[in-house]
Amino acid sequence: MIELSTTATATVLVVAGDLDLSARGEFPEIVARVSGLRRQLLVVDLCRTTFLDSTGAAFLISLADATARRGGVTSLRGGDDRTLYVLEVCGALDMFRVVEDHRCEPDQAPSPWAGARR
Repeated sequence: MIELSTTATATVLVVAGDLDLSARGEFPEIVARVSGLRRQLLVVDLCRTTFLDSTGAAFLISLADATARRGGVTSLRGGDDRTLYVLEVCGALDMFRVVEDHRCEPDQAPSPWAGARR
């Protein structure tokens, strides 16, 4: 599940569950909606993300690219080691500002892969 909300200065995208090939049908509409909002800051909350594959990584990369073309920044928060590793392997981790000091709310526990060794 992907939820989208906005503030006066940011777009916030919350991902719950798997961000993979099975969710790809949602990606084009979400990219279009995020681009249409034209906020300079995109915050992607991954606290409740349980799995990320290369399809999900490509989705996040397309969001970061669209935001950067508008002069904005994409911030990732709540991503576990495995999620960040997938983005690193794709050569895209530097497209994101990783918020390392973010702590997920108790009902938004990180995925079971949190702390997994690379």
